[in-house]
Amino acid sequence: MWTNSSMNPLYFEFTLFSDLGPLRYVFFCVCVCIYATIVCVNAAIVLSVSSHRSLHRPMYVFICSLSLNSLYGSAAFFPRFLCDLVSDAHFISRPSCFLQMYVIHSYKGQEVTILTVMAYDRFVAIFHPLHYQSKMSMSVVGSLLVLAVLYPVAVFGFFFYSSSRLPLCGHELRRLFCNNWSIVQLSCVETVTINKSSQFFIVMSIFVPLFFVLYTYLRVLLLCRRSSSEFRRKALHTCLPHIVTFLNFCVTVFCEVLLSLYRVDQVNVFVVAVLSLEFLLFPPITNPLVYGLSLPQIRAVAFRRVRIHARVPAKNLTNPH
Repeated sequence: MWTNSSMNPLYFEFTLFSDLGPLRYVFFCVCVCIYATIVCVNAAIVLSVSSHRSLHRPMYVFICSLSLNSLYGSAAFFPRFLCDLVSDAHFISRPSCFLQMYVIHSYKGQEVTILTVMAYDRFVAIFHPLHYQSKMSMSVVGSLLVLAVLYPVAVFGFFFYSSSRLPLCGHELRRLFCNNWSIVQLSCVETVTINKSSQFFIVMSIFVPLFFVLYTYLRVLLLCRRSSSEFRRKALHTCLPHIVTFLNFCVTVFCEVLLSLYRVDQVNVFVVAVLSLEFLLFPPITNPLVYGLSLPQIRAVAFRRVRIHARVPAKNLTNPH
């Protein structure tokens, strides 16, 4: 059942669920509410931006891309996770495991690259306002988004192709979802090359964008010190949501990376669960809430849609024809 002719497992087992006991049903109800919230708030952002021409501008297009990416990553995790919470068997086939692993990790990479592109957009808007239309035309925005999406897809595709060719001598994963590092740890052969290249990629894909974003906003803060109070207010109002979003995601991803450096069988199950799920739970909820509540343009469009849909049933009741 477990191995093929190459002594590789055909299935993997998530052993962490066995430690949850009766609490799994409580977690199931909570996670259903979280997933429903993620879908609703991100779908509201996507529909608001895509259906109103007044929001067809670079900043709102990037926010819409963040919400689409949140829906993409959540769809790879939550349906399977919810089934595992209430199931007695926690097996996943090898192809499904690698597919989930690829989607979740490409979601992380795309989140970082989109947020980095957003920092560049804000930098251009503040330092080159007169040339903003030409520097950030919709064709440029489209090119930046294609690059932001394809770069993580290509890089993670290479790493996961390498991982999929490793001979594995085990099938137990002490995680709540398929993780590249957990798969590599099951390898029957030496993985020094993959480990070194993975560490290099983590540094390049997280810390380089982080330094770029911090550099751009350091320049913004220095400019604000020499500018009027009105300019400072507008600059901070524009940049603060992005700073909060970017730092929030970097912290959650860094916690998940730290977890990979330890033997998870020696860590408390709830600590493993929290650190594993932070980047899948918090950013998809906080991103649309931060942007939806702080940007009046999106808030006005989203609330207008809610009011329109709320009035439709009452109208139909009074005039069924």
